[in-house]
Amino acid sequence: METVEGADGPGGPGLCCASFNQDTTSLAVGTKTGYRLFSVTSVDKLDCVFESAETPDVYIVERLFSSSLVVVVSQATPRRMNVYHFKKGTEICNYSYSNNILSVRLNRQRLVVCLEESIYIHNIKDMKLLKTLLNTPPNPSGLCALSITHSNSYLAYPGSATIGEIIVYDANNLNTVTMIPAHDSPLAAITFNASGTKLASASERGTVIRVFTVPEGHRLLEFRRGMKRYVSISSLSFSLDAQFLCASSNTETVHIFKLEQPGNSGEESSPTWSAYMGKMISAASSYLPAQVSDMMNQDRAFATVRLNVPGQRNVCALATIQKLPRLLVASSDGQLYVYNLDPHEGGECVLVKKHRLFRPDEEQAVSEESETTLPAQTCPSYAATVAIPAATPSPATLTGYSEDGGAKKGEVIPEHEFAAGPVCLDDENEFPPINWCRDGTGSGKGRRT
Repeated sequence: METVEGADGPGGPGLCCASFNQDTTSLAVGTKTGYRLFSVTSVDKLDCVFESAETPDVYIVERLFSSSLVVVVSQATPRRMNVYHFKKGTEICNYSYSNNILSVRLNRQRLVVCLEESIYIHNIKDMKLLKTLLNTPPNPSGLCALSITHSNSYLAYPGSATIGEIIVYDANNLNTVTMIPAHDSPLAAITFNASGTKLASASERGTVIRVFTVPEGHRLLEFRRGMKRYVSISSLSFSLDAQFLCASSNTETVHIFKLEQPGNSGEESSPTWSAYMGKMISAASSYLPAQVSDMMNQDRAFATVRLNVPGQRNVCALATIQKLPRLLVASSDGQLYVYNLDPHEGGECVLVKKHRLFRPDEEQAVSEESETTLPAQTCPSYAATVAIPAATPSPATLTGYSEDGGAKKGEVIPEHEFAAGPVCLDDENEFPPINWCRDGTGSGKGRRT
């Protein structure tokens, strides 16, 4: 889902990136020494479920739901994507591309790799490259979004480098669905709701956030984040029930909007003074210039959060934890902030917990930190989690797979990794049932990790 790059300065030593998984039950962070996976199913406790120190300077790490499949990209090899079964410590596969990888998105059907001027769509069941979208508009930030439901697998990416056009692409059927003229300025953030029926967007100005229907592309709602200044929106995220939408930026405020359809708020049955004034404003706006009318009809934030450390890059997400709605903010200062959200009254959200994502200086003794704070929780080490095979890898190879886009599958796979049957991540109920083949065609002997 949403990803944030960390600061290199004093505010966030060691933190390179952070991203929530598709259903906001897990947080992945990349560090100078590797990556860590946390469970975010409890408010009071942040469980580190895995830590790897095998790959330095990880700037992309994405986990597939709560499975053992994780995608990692390192600054040491920015053109190569590695897919791991982290619980068994085995590499499922790797792909190399013609340029630096800027972002990766995945659901239970597709894995999407975004470069600056091209996008690669893989079938996640066997990692075969299905489609290469070449010569896409320059996209230096790797902005794209993939719906998490496997029934549609909609992919959204910028359709222009100068204005806020959104291309919606069907990654299942491999065809373009629609083009949405969302903003006058270039895009800064886009995201789907969980069912893939709504798409939210913000431009580089950061003042207006719009919500569109998918696949039709009709404008559904419009929210105003502010008017005084332009800001850089760093993340957008729907709640799983699509009732709320949160937006974070380079300012100290996180905004939460409530998605209420006009006419569905029960104003007719129980009229109030605010409802009456709303109708009057709506009627008056029809006589005003279009720009002023649009501004009057834009909804404001339902709830807000004022961060203690402004200016830090962050990623936000809405989740239901222990049966209550929460706002999660992972910041480049190395903290995860947990806030309570009142779904009825809104207003200022209350900070209920703050968790450290990494130790202040991992090269120093842990005892130095324990003098001021509680000791950081010990994560399972790579060696403790993985049973490393004693056999020496043999030079068994896979037939290289490439297409006109330039993606190339890794060639050397240890022979002991090959076995009959599909890949099982944890159990038969866990996605995806990946089938591996020597010839890269989807037939023959599979590889189990």
